Amino acid sequence: MNFHAIKHFARHALILGALALAPLPAAAENLTVFAAASLKDVLGSIAGEWKAAGHGEVTLSFAGSSALAKQIEQGAPADIFLSADLQWMDYIEKAGLLADGTRVNLLGNSIVLIAPKDSTTELKIADGFALVDVLGNEKLAMANTDAVPAGVYGKAALTSLGVWDKVKDKVAQAENVRAALLLVSRAEAPLGIVYETDAKADPSVKILDRFPESSHPPIVYPGAVLKESKSAEAKEFLAFLSGPKAVEIFKAAGFTPLAATN
Repeated sequence: MNFHAIKHFARHALILGALALAPLPAAAENLTVFAAASLKDVLGSIAGEWKAAGHGEVTLSFAGSSALAKQIEQGAPADIFLSADLQWMDYIEKAGLLADGTRVNLLGNSIVLIAPKDSTTELKIADGFALVDVLGNEKLAMANTDAVPAGVYGKAALTSLGVWDKVKDKVAQAENVRAALLLVSRAEAPLGIVYETDAKADPSVKILDRFPESSHPPIVYPGAVLKESKSAEAKEFLAFLSGPKAVEIFKAAGFTPLAATN
């Protein structure tokens, strides 16, 4: 090998060596979020915005907050928990499963009485209103009234208004609020109680009336990073949920942002 060939070979080897030593670009990190079923549509859009900003995929797992809390307690791997009420976040916090200082109240919502879109039923919510008479032999669709937040809020409202004892035997209880919504959307139940945001997301139902805020505990969606999370971006994503892009999406869906930042 002549001198020029040796020089060329050495130079090529140096370049390859430098490339081998150069740090690789950081891979976008994936996140797993356990979230209340009523957040399904908005979180899908927000996860898209997050990825568009250069971050990784967000795996979204939706169910009733009670079911998700139990899964987390049993060791299901997740980075963030978004509950539809304070009770189930309290449950996880008392179990010592939240990352310190990450809990935040993110959103507010309302509960409404709905009917299938083509229904001719008219019913206004008030003390002692004629819910049981309108139902007749049919069922009232609700999320589980003992565990799922939407069902718990609905039961509290009906109790406050003095009609729970009359209708409790006519309730078709679903595993989460979206399942209750589907019963009305498919006209399998003539009436249902869901979040206002759920009703707005389904063109096959209509809102008959909104329950007074005074008839049930405040509807608050808290979020937190889980202690077992290994993600360096979990806190950043939680903060992203209070940022301008997410707030715009939440507002358009009917949620009330509680922790909006600029």
